[in-house]
This record gives sequence, C-alpha cells and structure tokens, in this order.
Amino acid sequence: MPTREITRLTLYGDSISGNCQKPKWTADLLGIPFDWVEVDILKGGTQTEDFLAVNPVGQVPVARWPDGRTLAQSNAIMLYLAEEAGSDLIPEDSFRRAQMMSWLFWEQYSHETAIAVRRFHKHYLKKSEDEIDPNLMAKGRRALGVMEMQLTFTDWIVGDQMTLADIALVAYTRLAHEGGFDLTEFPAVERWVSRTEAALGIPHAREVAA
Repeated sequence: MPTREITRLTLYGDSISGNCQKPKWTADLLGIPFDWVEVDILKGGTQTEDFLAVNPVGQVPVARWPDGRTLAQSNAIMLYLAEEAGSDLIPEDSFRRAQMMSWLFWEQYSHETAIAVRRFHKHYLKKSEDEIDPNLMAKGRRALGVMEMQLTFTDWIVGDQMTLADIALVAYTRLAHEGGFDLTEFPAVERWVSRTEAALGIPHAREVAA
C-alpha cells in the first residue's frame, strides 16, 4: 500500500496490450486511484487528434495527472508510481535495484520485441505461420530460456520478493501461448507466471482464454 497520498491519475491504454496492463496492475496493487480510458489500437485510437494531444508519439500506455503532467512508456510509469508510493516493488539495496532495472531494459529490448510482436501478428492480425518472421520464434524462445535459467534457482526475477521486473515480464509471458510459444517447455517460467498472477490478484491467462 502507498506510504504517501497519491493524486488520482488517468491511464490511457488498450486492454489487449500487456504493456498497458503493467501500470494498471501496479496501480491496483498499490491502491493508487486512477481512471482508465480505453484506447483501441486496432481501430487507430492512438492516432486520433484527441489522443495525439495527450501523447504526440501516438503510443499507449500514457499516464496523465490533473496538473497536466503526462508520462509515457509502461516501465517508466510503473517506476514512478512505485517510487511515489514508497513501495518495496523497488528494492532498497542499490545493487538489487540496478538488477531490476537491467531486467526492465532487457524486457523491452529482448523479450517484448519477440514474444509480444509474434503474439500480435498471430493472434490479432491472424497471420499464418508462413507470414510471420521465423526469427521471432527463435528470439522468443531464447528469451524464455534466459528466464528459465534464472527462475530455476529463484522464485522471483530479482531477490526474494516480487519487484517491478516480475510485473514487466509477466505481462507478455503469461500470453506467450497466443503467439505460439509452449510454456510447458519452460516449467520454472510456467510456475513463476502462476505465482506472479496470484500475487497481482489477476486471473490465470489460460483460464481466461478457456
């Protein structure tokens, strides 16, 4: 729970996006009040005049405060919310904190760019396997393999408790099956997904799909 009073904010996002769910889950977990504005990516919602006035880059998620401040990029929003709330989602130890940051950068560069992208092409654009870049499967499996090595020895990505690194990485990992990835090949990752979903109080992705 927050240690300081937090001003109610507005979160703009598309519910199908793992990146958009990250700050939402963080705010929910920390008890931070917010209003959710649904922005349909598939229908061009991020390119409308009204939305571009909020974020000229034309991407979600975006957080906006009553004083007019806005902040884009999922991991940046999570970091700000957790820091302002004084949350232990950010480790106090400086090295652990740096490790968490390292995983956040890795998630956006090496994980999301394969698993989320392949999911989008397969699940939402309905492309056939022949139409999807084969490198995405190989890159995504490598990313899951890196996580498997870590989670074979630890319950959480960094340290002995959940951090923002877990929230960031679970967003698309829990939906990897929609991109054609088989998480049963990565049992430590599969167990961690269930553990993190339970900690966040969100339903298991497989159960929702069923």
